[in-house]
Amino acid sequence: MLKRALEGPLRVALSDTPVVMLVGARQTGKSTLAEAFLEDSEATYSTFDDPTVLSGARADPMGFIEGLGSTAVLDEVQRVPEVFLPIKASVDRDRRPGRFFLTGSANPLFVPEVAEALAGRIEILTLWPFSQAELEGTDGTVLTELLFSSQGPKGVLPVEREDLADRIVRGGFPEAVEREDERRREQWFSSYLTTILERDVRSMTDISRLEEMPALLTALALRSRGHSNKSALSQDLGIPVSSIDRYLVLLERIYLVRRLPGWHNRLGPRLVKSPKLLLCDSGLLCNLLRWDRERLLSDPTSFGLALESFVGIELAKAADLDPGDPRLMHYRTSKGVEIDFVLEAADGRVAAIEVKASSTLEAADFRRFDRLRETLGSRFVRGVVLYTGDRVLPFGDRVEAWPVSLLWSAP
Repeated sequence: MLKRALEGPLRVALSDTPVVMLVGARQTGKSTLAEAFLEDSEATYSTFDDPTVLSGARADPMGFIEGLGSTAVLDEVQRVPEVFLPIKASVDRDRRPGRFFLTGSANPLFVPEVAEALAGRIEILTLWPFSQAELEGTDGTVLTELLFSSQGPKGVLPVEREDLADRIVRGGFPEAVEREDERRREQWFSSYLTTILERDVRSMTDISRLEEMPALLTALALRSRGHSNKSALSQDLGIPVSSIDRYLVLLERIYLVRRLPGWHNRLGPRLVKSPKLLLCDSGLLCNLLRWDRERLLSDPTSFGLALESFVGIELAKAADLDPGDPRLMHYRTSKGVEIDFVLEAADGRVAAIEVKASSTLEAADFRRFDRLRETLGSRFVRGVVLYTGDRVLPFGDRVEAWPVSLLWSAP
C-alpha cells in the first residue's frame, strides 16, 4: 500500500482530539486508512454501507452509539446524521482523544445541526485522490515550502511530454491508477460517476432531474480555467440559476469540485471575487471531456486546459498538507489580467503561479505578475511560471520559470 501523506496528521489529530473525521470523495482510500488505524488499536468498526448496521443506527441512534466500545471507527457516517448528537453526548461525558474516528464521503459542515453539535470536539481532515508526490513516494509539501522560501529549487528531474500526458489522464484515484489499460480506466470513471450521482447525491437531496448533473460537470471541466459564471452555465445548459447554485453546493459537498476564491486586496485594483471551480481529479476531467493521451499530445489547447487543472489540484493537495496553512486562490482583475493560482501564507506573504504547456518561455509570459508585485511590495515572495521544460530560470525581480515536474520531484 502506498503511504498517504495524511497519515501523520491523522495520527496527531487522533492523539489529542475526541472526534476525528476523515472526509473526501468516494474511492480515495478513506476506508483503507481507517483499517490501518484499526490495526494499531482496539476500536470497534462499523460501516453504514452495511444495510443492517444502517437500519439499526437509524432506528436507535443513541443506543447504537452507547453500544460501541471505548473507541470506534464509523465508516460513511454521512449516511446517518442522526448519530452526531449521540456522539456529542458521549464525548461530553468522556473527552479522551481518539474516541471516534469517522469517515465520510460528504462534508458534514454543510449541515448546520451537525456543525453545531460537534463544534470544538472534532477535527476534519480531507483525503483527496493520490497526489503525484504520493505516487512517487516523495514529500508533497516541498513545493509550497519552496514557493515561500528565499532559495529556489536546486535540482530538477525532467519530464517527457508523453509521461506528463499519462499522469494527467490517469489522475489519482487509487482504482484508476492501478488500471494500466486506458479503456478499462475510462470504464471505471464512467461507473464511478454513475454510482456517485445515483447513490450519494440522491441520498442527500431530492433532485428530480439528476441527469443534468453530468452535463454540468462536463461544462465545469471545460470552464476550469476561468472564474465561475453561473448565468453563462444556466444559459448554455438550459438549467435555472437557482438549480445551478444547488448543484454546485452538492458537488462541493461530495468533494467532486473544489472552490478556489478570488484573491482580493483593498490596496489593489478592482478584482474579480468570483471563485474558480476545479474538478477534484484530472483523470475525471479527461474522462468527462473524452480526452485520452493521444488527444492531449495532438491538441495544444486540450493539453493546456488539462495541465492547468492538473497543477491546480496538485497545489491544493500540497496546500492542505502544509503546516503553514497557505490559502490557494486565483487572481483576476476587472481588466482581464489573470494569474492561474495564488498562494497566501498566514502572515500575508504571497506566491503566484502561472501554468504554461510549453517547454519554452518568453519575458512576456511573466508580465502578468507585475501588478501584483507592485501592489504587495515585499509581501510578494515570487511569481513562478510552471512549464514543461527542465531548467529553473530567473526572468527578473522575484519571477522565475520552474519545471512542472517539481510537483512530484522537488529536492
